[in-house]
Amino acid sequence: MNPTLTALAGFIAWALALLVLMEVIRAKLVLAREIPANGFVPDNANLGPFMQRLARAHANCVEGLPIFGGLLIVAALAGRTAVTDPLAFVLLGARVGQSAIHLASTSPTAVTLRFTAFAVQMGIAAHWAARLLLG
Repeated sequence: MNPTLTALAGFIAWALALLVLMEVIRAKLVLAREIPANGFVPDNANLGPFMQRLARAHANCVEGLPIFGGLLIVAALAGRTAVTDPLAFVLLGARVGQSAIHLASTSPTAVTLRFTAFAVQMGIAAHWAARLLLG
């Protein structure tokens, strides 16, 4: 598989991993009878700060997938992965980094680093979009 499709699969796998982690923790809470099975809200607002950050980190992945993943798919379908291959793993690394920082801390430094990781993704996506559209 080329870097474009590998990064796309990695992006999806990362979003899935965050979802699985959230559901494992939720299942543990239900089995320990700390919260009823119907006691969860989508953003985990009724749970601790880590669970709230986990829900947001997962949502960030899902929100970004149509944009970042869509560009990877367009490149693959158009046979133009030469556009996306060179930065595909940088995009994936920035996505994983953004999520990991989000899970670890909300300190001002962490928020700045998290935004930097997101800005890298936006810059790469803008570059790809321009190259794919304008040739």
